[in-house]
Amino acid sequence: MSATNTEIADEQQLLAACRNGDTHAFEQLVLRYQRGLYNVAFRISGNEADAAEIVQETFLAAWRKIKAFRGEARLSTWLTSIAVNQARTRWQQNRQKRSREESLDASAEEKQGAPLQIASEQPSALELLERSVLRGLLERCIRALDQGFREVLVLRDMREMPYDEMGQVLGLREGTVKSRLFRAREAVRDCVTKGMAQP
Repeated sequence: MSATNTEIADEQQLLAACRNGDTHAFEQLVLRYQRGLYNVAFRISGNEADAAEIVQETFLAAWRKIKAFRGEARLSTWLTSIAVNQARTRWQQNRQKRSREESLDASAEEKQGAPLQIASEQPSALELLERSVLRGLLERCIRALDQGFREVLVLRDMREMPYDEMGQVLGLREGTVKSRLFRAREAVRDCVTKGMAQP
């Protein structure tokens, strides 16, 4: 959805005030963009707590860099690119943390001689009743994608971002964005098909 001239002018005034250190103007930008950024962060991270922290870090980084933002890209594009980078950083941190935890679990199992009993992460029957099985399967398939594929899928299919903006956000050529999106959609389609075929 394209912004109106009034919205663009209003945003330019807010940006000018932010560059002069006006925190109230920045709060207006936060209120304007926080929901959309949270949706992107949640879809990429798959975790509500991580998504909230990603958005917080995004706005902190934006405040620190606001004077350097010259408006070559739309503000929403710039903020989304910061959020995607924050999500990538968080994903790397979580992967390293999981790796350390798995290593610690393995050494603990060796010492105890018996495998640890881990609570199942499968949803309860009540949760399955509360949401459609297909939607749950689709979400699992999206979460199973590699980070780069998940990013393009979220930005295009959930945020409806144009290819050129996606390229700016992700630092990729438009052809690469389209290719990655095609492969992401194929992977999700295959995953859903296999999931539906299981009894």
